[in-house]
Amino acid sequence: MTGNTMRQLRDETSLPAIGFGTYPLRGNEGTDAVLSALDAGYRLLDTAVNYKNEDAVGRALAETHVHRSDITVTTKLPGRHHGYDATLESFESSRRLLGVDVIDLYLIHWPNPSVDKYVDSWKAMIDLQKDGLVRSIGVSNFTIDFLTRLAAETGVLPAVNQVELHPYFPQESLVDFHAKHDIVTEAWSPLGKAAAPYNEKVIVDIAAQHGVTPVQAVLRWHLERGVVPIPKSADPDRQRQNLDVFGFSLSADEVEAISALATLDGRLFGGDPTVHEEM
Repeated sequence: MTGNTMRQLRDETSLPAIGFGTYPLRGNEGTDAVLSALDAGYRLLDTAVNYKNEDAVGRALAETHVHRSDITVTTKLPGRHHGYDATLESFESSRRLLGVDVIDLYLIHWPNPSVDKYVDSWKAMIDLQKDGLVRSIGVSNFTIDFLTRLAAETGVLPAVNQVELHPYFPQESLVDFHAKHDIVTEAWSPLGKAAAPYNEKVIVDIAAQHGVTPVQAVLRWHLERGVVPIPKSADPDRQRQNLDVFGFSLSADEVEAISALATLDGRLFGGDPTVHEEM
């Protein structure tokens, strides 16, 4: 990678500007895809207990020529393991499957408000960080209200919030809140999956202006907004292409034009974290 490839976090660690998503890659396919991504230059890997591929990622970490200290490994706590003690147990299982001493970025996958144990899990994660077992702690799919509660009850805001974010769902108010409170925004499904917003004429035209692909234009749109996208592909050529977005930039007008594609309910599957829960 070239260009501005790192983002500073509130806890004085740093994060690569683009990550590699591993869902739903499993088994040998998952290991091969991660190895290929590392060869392409990715240094941020994103997995989760619920992806059922921490073992595949762990094998890639053991086999790669890339030094462990150069790789940021992210995994996520599942809803069924919410609660202080359950979080500590789940963490140890993830650490064992990944084959690492320290997890670089540990996230609560979904808040699951009906269970109402995400604050207890957050307290456990704060202690894991204090003990040096986790470098950075964060959350995923948290709204402003959930984030505000974490701060009110623990005094600690997440370093990262990974949320659904793509041109049909730009999450402008949440991204603004993150910026004001020194929280880095990560984007899952940054390309909009089957909804394929990159096929929109405005994106196709912007890409043509810069001599890049529409997918590259969308990934650059994320970077211009200060968002860390987590694209996924098992294809080595596509992996390299997704990472090759540091040689051009978009104007403020181009960023605004892509953001204007927002739809009334742009979520891909209705995953509103105030009601959608995953165990």
